[in-house]
Amino acid sequence: MSLIPRIFGNRRSRSMFDPFSVDVFDPFRELGFPGTNSGETSAFANTRIDWKETPEAHVFKADLPGLKKEEVKVEIEEDRVLQISGEKNVEKEDKNDTWHRVERSSGKFMRRFRLPENAKMDHVKASMENGVLTVTVPKEQVKKPEVKSIEISG
Repeated sequence: MSLIPRIFGNRRSRSMFDPFSVDVFDPFRELGFPGTNSGETSAFANTRIDWKETPEAHVFKADLPGLKKEEVKVEIEEDRVLQISGEKNVEKEDKNDTWHRVERSSGKFMRRFRLPENAKMDHVKASMENGVLTVTVPKEQVKKPEVKSIEISG
C-alpha cells in the first residue's frame, strides 16, 4: 500500500489507496506539467543518445525500444543541425482494464545536435535494428598542409 494516497487522482487507479502501488507522490505528474498530460510520461528526457567520433565519421546511437523505423524522423537542418524525433504512442485503454503500474514512457521526443564543420551533410546515413537507431555522419578529409623543403644556400 502506498504511504501517501493519490489525492489528485490517477486515470489508471480506481481508489485513493492503491494496494499495488509503492509509488511516492509525484507532484509534477499529478498536476499536469508539460509533457505529462493525460498521465503520459515524457519520453523526451528518457531518450538516451550516444555520440562518438571516429577517424571517419560522427556516429549517433539512440535507444528507441518499441518504435518502428517509420515512427522515427532523422533530419538535417541548414545550420548543420541533426534532429532526431518521433512519437511513441500510448497503449489504448479498455474501460474494463484496471492498471496497477505504468512505467513505460510514451509521447513525443526530439533531440538536436549541432554538427562540426568537418561533417559531410549530404552523406548522412541512418539505420535501425532491434530498437537502436544508428546515424552515421561521414567526415570531410582534412587536407594536411603541403610542406616544401627549401635548400639553404651559403
